[in-house]
Amino acid sequence: MGRGFAVERLGPDGLDRLRQVNDLFGAVFDDRDSYCRRPPDDAYAARLLAREDTILLAALSGEAMIGALAAYVLPKFEQARSEIYIYDLAVVPDWRRRGVATALIDEVRRIARAVGAWVIYVQADTGEEDAAAIALYDSLGTREEVLHFDIAP
Repeated sequence: MGRGFAVERLGPDGLDRLRQVNDLFGAVFDDRDSYCRRPPDDAYAARLLAREDTILLAALSGEAMIGALAAYVLPKFEQARSEIYIYDLAVVPDWRRRGVATALIDEVRRIARAVGAWVIYVQADTGEEDAAAIALYDSLGTREEVLHFDIAP
């Protein structure tokens, strides 16, 4: 923890931390409705936290949660391999540009090597407020020009 923070992966006993992760995402993304209004019940959350293909990471300074990352291991059909999709990544404003996001991604890289994933990918919004995230992702990987579509179920 020489950086002033530590990164931990949430497991089946991480219900309280999961609630903190949702609070952090709701606050940082200014979207409390999505992240905080209808949290999953304890049974659902425990099942989710027990899944090997669910990666929930928390960056902590002492007991204060300063960042979080949610990702999923996706088994592929075209080859016997998997990839990891970083779904959400957030760092509280006072801790930005201090290595927290990079440490969270480095932990996902470690997990990816352990599970034999061939790639990790992440999407980024393109607003002015997203410039720092885009710069971080550019420094860590190769940019793909794609379109993203939401399709209602």
